[in-house]
Amino acid sequence: MISFEIPEAIQQQRQLFEQLAREVMRPYARYYDEHEHEIPWEYVRRIWPLIKMEWAQRVTQAERELAGKGREQKRQGPQVPFNLQLVFMVEMLSWGDAGIYLCTPGPALAGFAIHAAGTPEQRVRFLKRFAEGDPKWGAMAITEPGAGSDVSAINTTAVREGDEWVINGEKIFITNGWLALEASEGLVVVWATVDKRAGRAGIKSFVVPAGTPGVKVAKREHKLGIRASDTAALVFENCRVPLDNILGTPEVQRSDTKAGFKAAMVTFDTSRPVVAASALGIARAAIEFVKEKLAEQNIEIPYGVPKHRLTAVQRDILHMEAMHKMAWLLTLRAAAMSDARQPNALEASMAKVKAGRAVTWITQKAVEILGPLGYSTEYLAEKWMRDAKINDIFEGTGQINTLIVARRILGYSSRELK
Repeated sequence: MISFEIPEAIQQQRQLFEQLAREVMRPYARYYDEHEHEIPWEYVRRIWPLIKMEWAQRVTQAERELAGKGREQKRQGPQVPFNLQLVFMVEMLSWGDAGIYLCTPGPALAGFAIHAAGTPEQRVRFLKRFAEGDPKWGAMAITEPGAGSDVSAINTTAVREGDEWVINGEKIFITNGWLALEASEGLVVVWATVDKRAGRAGIKSFVVPAGTPGVKVAKREHKLGIRASDTAALVFENCRVPLDNILGTPEVQRSDTKAGFKAAMVTFDTSRPVVAASALGIARAAIEFVKEKLAEQNIEIPYGVPKHRLTAVQRDILHMEAMHKMAWLLTLRAAAMSDARQPNALEASMAKVKAGRAVTWITQKAVEILGPLGYSTEYLAEKWMRDAKINDIFEGTGQINTLIVARRILGYSSRELK
């Protein structure tokens, strides 16, 4: 039998993050929207001990794996549903404010990449910095001016010179890029090609710690939504990192044209449900607010009533809730599969597509129902609509993820279905 009960540990965690969302996120959402790139330090200070504790446990687990212990536990699957906990946390924090949530310290996408492509020794070495000391951020640099949705078109290069890799290229739209390299002693995982002729097989990932010569923040983007979030462009000019900063093996397997590409895709399989959860936190905030305002006008939402007996607004609310629930269940499934170490590329993309479409439609409908006040800055509804759209764009656009779903279901390759 399938249980829809939230595990006790996650319920307790969720209550803790709800308090944080109510006290230090929602009340300051408008302020940080209007003061772009200002770090929400009160939020950072409150959440950092929790993040640090979580990553300390993850590092301990990696150390046990490195020492040859815990292998039986790995075969049985993780005892703590990390990804399920994560989506519940992200959903609640995004309900508080999506832009502030994206300022959460920790390895973020860099952590996903290190877990996907790194060895146990690398997981311990690079993630240990997030288990101690002051707040630090991680980032993943993969998108380029000429390589957005088509990750295989990456032009940034990494050339071996003695005991070092020399990285050259430009990366754009990097969440937490400035925070990772200039505001803290964090790190960036950079995707580059070590052999352009090998195509996707030549793509590898490299860890570039803050303070590494040859990397600089070229720009910080001004955005439509999630304005508290730091989105940067980075330039690598003869950036040198140690030989063992390449995640995984440096060998290029030409016989497997997707070998280097797989680690990037596994990273997205883990991160896409998290993006979906963030979208659905925004969507829930919009639904709850609209229902609250309708209740003030004595407009209730009846359930179990035929559609033809409902008003247009009542039907809209029910449709908003149905879209939200549908996407949320897909998100939970994708996260649970990841925790169970089951391949979830199809489910992760399905969750990402559905959540991106749902939050975009739900927040637009919320503004529409609220009328002129919904369009004004008196309410947060217009901000939620602006924050929502990015969830249909980053971590693979809605169109790209729809293609992935179609290919997986129909059995087509990327060459056969474009």
